Amino acid sequence: MLSYGKGFRRFAYVVMTVLALMCIIPFILMISSSLTEETALIKYGYSFWPKVLNFSAYQYLFADGITIVRAYGITILCTVLGTALGLIMTTMLAYGLALRDLPGRNIIAFLLFFTMLFSGGTVPSYIMWSNTFHVTNTLAGLILPNFLVGAFYVIMMRTYFQSNIPEAIVESARIDGASELRILGKIVLPMSLPIMATVGMMVAIMYWNDWMNGLYYINDQKLYSIQMILNKMLQDANALKTMDLGSQASNIAATLPSTGIKMAVAVLGAVPIMIVFPFFQKFYVKGITIGAVKG
Repeated sequence: MLSYGKGFRRFAYVVMTVLALMCIIPFILMISSSLTEETALIKYGYSFWPKVLNFSAYQYLFADGITIVRAYGITILCTVLGTALGLIMTTMLAYGLALRDLPGRNIIAFLLFFTMLFSGGTVPSYIMWSNTFHVTNTLAGLILPNFLVGAFYVIMMRTYFQSNIPEAIVESARIDGASELRILGKIVLPMSLPIMATVGMMVAIMYWNDWMNGLYYINDQKLYSIQMILNKMLQDANALKTMDLGSQASNIAATLPSTGIKMAVAVLGAVPIMIVFPFFQKFYVKGITIGAVKG
């Protein structure tokens, strides 16, 4: 039995190592390709180390450094504010649904679950946010629509509260005269760090990668997020490749590393989240396991 356990553990290590390499190798190729000269990429293909080192893709993206820095700042601000507001609203809604004696609990739960199956569509949502809430060309247009509260995250957090917060502790606090808000802040939240980190990380990734809200609600380039800026630069580079701009301009456009720019865009968009993720990984895995599996 002991040898069987050791054999299974070794097999699991091999499988996990292979899966980890399958995740890591594409990122290495992506970074290497973003630093490789275009002609070398065409001639030699992708490699783990640049055949001909070239920074022209990043020079193109950082040609206007102020724009990139401002876009990063807006993205970070929207990610932080959106994640904080999303966690607050998701936590309060999930805690309310976790209370078995909450009046109208089943109706609220039905309305919540209903949104997972049906939505009003893009056009009604756009009309509502732009004409009723007037979020066009404001930071609210990058924060409020689509990502602030998700039914799936509410369900995860509610399940965690019901499965991992001892009801006896909550009842004791009520007997001692504690309000529900005090119970939530002093008892429930300190015991719910794994699910908070899990939901917070998911929401933060959505805000960081978001470009749809900017496409719909933002026309002012000063409010562009990093994803919108990178997408616009990529489209401009592709457009230059296909336009007839005269001999000299065409030669300049032809030297643009289109593949390298695509890879550099992916690097600039993904690396910040990749740096932050390991700090939340422990809570993330635990929260996913407990919040989604236990019922």
